[in-house]
Parts: sequence; C-alpha cells; structure tokens
Amino acid sequence: MSGLNSGLNKGLGRVEVTLRWDPAPIGAPAHDLDIVAGVFTADEPYGAPVQLVHFGSRSPDGTITLHRDSRTGQGFGYDEAMTLELDRLAPRYARVVVGVAIQQGGGRLAFGDIANTGIRVREGYTDLLVHDFADVPDALAATVVEFTRDGAEGWAYRPISHGYDADPQTFATLLGSARP
Repeated sequence: MSGLNSGLNKGLGRVEVTLRWDPAPIGAPAHDLDIVAGVFTADEPYGAPVQLVHFGSRSPDGTITLHRDSRTGQGFGYDEAMTLELDRLAPRYARVVVGVAIQQGGGRLAFGDIANTGIRVREGYTDLLVHDFADVPDALAATVVEFTRDGAEGWAYRPISHGYDADPQTFATLLGSARP
C-alpha cells in the first residue's frame, strides 16, 4: 500500500474515507467507482455484514453516511466521500470493513484500467491511510481498511488491501470474509 502510515492507531472517533479517479476517455463508458462499508457484530465478525452502506444508502442509525457520490470521477481531487462515526456505533458492532467496487455496466473494468485512482482515510486532518490500488490492478473490487473495536481502547484500524474479481453485488457478500 503506497503512502501507508505504519502501526495501529487507537481510539478513533470520526473518520472520513474519500475516493478519487480520473474520468473515462471521451466516447468511452463512464468509470463509476463506489465506496462500500460493511458493519459486523462481535458475534459474527466475518461473513455477510449486518449493515451495508453504499451509494444511495446510509446506516440505519446514521453513523455511516455516504455524503458525496460520483458516477464519473469528474471534479477536482476526491470525488466521493463517506463518513464513519465509529465512536457512535452501538457496542454490539465490533468491525467495519471499507472497500471500493467498480460498476461494470460498460464492460469489464479493473483498477489498472482507470487512471489516477486513490483512496484516503482521515481522522480530522491526519491521514491514516493513502492507497492507490496499484497492488490490485486486475481486481474489480478491493477492500482497503478494517476498523475493529478494541474494548475500552476504542477503535483501531488496519490496512487490508485485497482484490476481488467480483461485481459490486458479489463483492458486498465477500467484503467481510476472513483473510488467509
């Protein structure tokens, strides 16, 4: 992962995840990338998420919100943004996994086919993680970061760059799967 800060950070509160990419060349179908977050309980930390937040949705309690969605990558800098208020999540939630899926409406499109992809995870003005998807060029979707509740210590994060050959709907079911 490029630009990665080393180590774990304890006690995270409000985190923002932003995504950028360049638009498709003129005449080509639009490149549409989406931030996706899966929420898991302490009893079932892997498998299918109990909450899935993506374009057009938010968590039922309002703690995870996608407040900027781009379908083309047009704009300056980061075009899509999601806020996770980890410190407000109910105690039964112990894990949140964030990833990115590429819409496949215009044909098969992988991260290596899209120019200037990047994701940034921040708490306040501090970058926790900056990633450019160069390590998963053939993937159609990828996990980026995992947040876990660590008892009284609060929330910690861990980078988890793992690519998937999966469309967005399938990726949603794989998002929280255990890693080897």
